[in-house]
Amino acid sequence: MIKRVLLIVALACLMLPLGAAQAQDDLPTEPDDTAITDDQVNAIARELYCPVCENIPLDVCGTQACADWRQEIRTMLAEGRSEAEIKGYFADRYGRRVLATPDATGIDAVAWAFPIVAVTIGVVGLVVVVRRMTGPTQTVVNYDGLDPEYVARIEADLKEMAAS
Repeated sequence: MIKRVLLIVALACLMLPLGAAQAQDDLPTEPDDTAITDDQVNAIARELYCPVCENIPLDVCGTQACADWRQEIRTMLAEGRSEAEIKGYFADRYGRRVLATPDATGIDAVAWAFPIVAVTIGVVGLVVVVRRMTGPTQTVVNYDGLDPEYVARIEADLKEMAAS
């Protein structure tokens, strides 16, 4: 009987670490930043401008603040946030000026439409100017009131010049 009790106690002692390991697996884990590559971070960072420096993309800015912001992007990616959520977070926090490409809504739609309209107007204007410069290909001359012999000599001379 004592052998059975000792055997049960021994088995219970052997099972204790397995139960503790099982319990640890159920604990929430921190996001694994190491699984996110620099390319993934820079793909989003190049779509954002540095809020401190003027007109420098976040992926190439050398300030410590930008390094911290890239780390923040890395953490958000590890948490499972999408690119749109991360861009929205930075736009809400630092203003829309940090976005490399403006939204195609509201006043920002003008930024998208203006180049298309400007190029169209330029092409139409260029076509009109070129057509006016070239003029008609044949000129109609009015010989009314001129001596017919004089007109005949001019016509003959013009034909000779065209033939040579």
